[in-house]
Amino acid sequence: MSLFPRRLTRAGFAEARLLWLLLGVSGALLLLLKISAEIVEGDTLAFDRAILIWLRSVTGGDDMPSAWLRRFMHDMTTLGDNGLLSMLAILATGFLIAAGKKRLGGLLGIGIILGVIASALLKLAFARARPDVVAHLVDVSTASFPSGHAMNSALVYLTIGVLLARGQPLRAARIYILATAVTITLLIGLSRLYLGVHWPTDVLVGWIFGAGWAAMIASAAGRLQTRGAIEQA
Repeated sequence: MSLFPRRLTRAGFAEARLLWLLLGVSGALLLLLKISAEIVEGDTLAFDRAILIWLRSVTGGDDMPSAWLRRFMHDMTTLGDNGLLSMLAILATGFLIAAGKKRLGGLLGIGIILGVIASALLKLAFARARPDVVAHLVDVSTASFPSGHAMNSALVYLTIGVLLARGQPLRAARIYILATAVTITLLIGLSRLYLGVHWPTDVLVGWIFGAGWAAMIASAAGRLQTRGAIEQA
């Protein structure tokens, strides 16, 4: 017989998960601040330049594999375009509302909108110039830091992935959904480096911020669902 009531035990586990989440988010924020400070001071420039030059040197050929990779990376980067991400967010939110989960849909929609606004504000605050060490393979006009493609794709794909996974009874299905969301997010970020339009630290910070934001939305949804304040996934 357990020394503690089942309800208290579950509550303790929930609080422990929350503490670990807060610890992880705090660590990510500290890393974000550290990288941001070094970027402002120019300390990461040598690293950024070396990575982009090396990447272009090993992938910039005219042979068939290089041509295939170029087409593939162009396709991958479109998965992080604002238009497509907006459509995915609207469709996911609309589906939840149509399925009778209006509060969950509202949380998803508001969380994504706030995250995208935060991404735009960070770009304005840092106003970092785009890389100039390799030729750009796509046209760009906004600031470089953080990578909007990396950050917003992490925010949208990971958040939707977590909510979809929670509704699956089979563990294999949950792992598959989450692995797919992570893989797409990583490929989008890597495509920005391949195309030469972002510094590596732009993409890294974009991933950290986007994943952290998605974790906060998922955590908020989980706690509100436990309390019965919003519908289950």
